[in-house]
Amino acid sequence: MRKVKLQVQLSLDGFMATPDHKMDFLEWNWDEKLKKYVGDLTGSSDTMILGTVLYQGMAAHWPAIKPDNEMYAAAQGFNAMKKVVFSSALKGQPLEWNNSELAAGDAASVIRDLKSKPGKDIIAYGGERFVRSLLKEDLIDEYHLFVNPAAIGKGLTIFGGLERYKKFGLVAATPFECGIVVLQYKPI
Repeated sequence: MRKVKLQVQLSLDGFMATPDHKMDFLEWNWDEKLKKYVGDLTGSSDTMILGTVLYQGMAAHWPAIKPDNEMYAAAQGFNAMKKVVFSSALKGQPLEWNNSELAAGDAASVIRDLKSKPGKDIIAYGGERFVRSLLKEDLIDEYHLFVNPAAIGKGLTIFGGLERYKKFGLVAATPFECGIVVLQYKPI
């Protein structure tokens, strides 16, 4: 069965954004080792699942990357990948980013169906509400938490509102020169 792998950026104190959705604390001075980590993670997937806001941002960004940009290879991968978008706001609107489709039905059923089909793994990106919905339904098989070297004090968290205790097993903790530490967990 295919795995759902979550990749998410967090502050040192566990927030993915400030209360007003700003993410200016993120470290983007990635070294080659971190770029390879991300390339390997996304390269192991052939499907991306995401919510409205992240879809809109990525759809505007990745297709515009030109061949002379160092991110061109990553852009080609993202552009070619199948994208399943969970959004009531985009219902009835055409999705311009190639290989994108609006999910039909509830997220849990759609994702369980995707997991049962043949193919490579599924990479998940999203805001706190989308990620929380995946957590609530126990749909994430691997967590790749990119912990940035900044504390913001308060903000949006993917773990807010948990209805029950969840335990995770550490798979790996990988530090990078820019100060990011990727914590890889699996649910146990």
